[in-house]
Amino acid sequence: QVQLAESGGGLVQAGGSLRLSCAASGRTFSYYTVGWFRQAPGKEREFVAAITWNSDSTYYVDSVKGRFTISRDNAKNTVYLQMNSLKPEDTADYYCAALYSNSGRYYSTERAQYRYWGQGTQVTVSS
Repeated sequence: QVQLAESGGGLVQAGGSLRLSCAASGRTFSYYTVGWFRQAPGKEREFVAAITWNSDSTYYVDSVKGRFTISRDNAKNTVYLQMNSLKPEDTADYYCAALYSNSGRYYSTERAQYRYWGQGTQVTVSS
């Protein structure tokens, strides 16, 4: 069992930055790919970014490429999402999620592939 807890959300003006954190506890974090998803009011939860356990590979949805950066510190069991140049359309609840990959290389953009989820942190970008 892996427990995930997000933090770092808040209210920011358009063009500003926030850094979200996803802290893991419970079982070892090794070999877990971690993804960030977001859900805006009235919309489905969508994939934002993912990182493999050894940080070899990162993946982003097109709408955040060049603005968001996902990283992880396995010694701290924490994954980060640095969000720059924020836009009002980035407003959503952000969730981190983890899936086990015995190769350490698998990732997915599909919510159903992720077994463990955090409770979410709210990000509001004002125009």
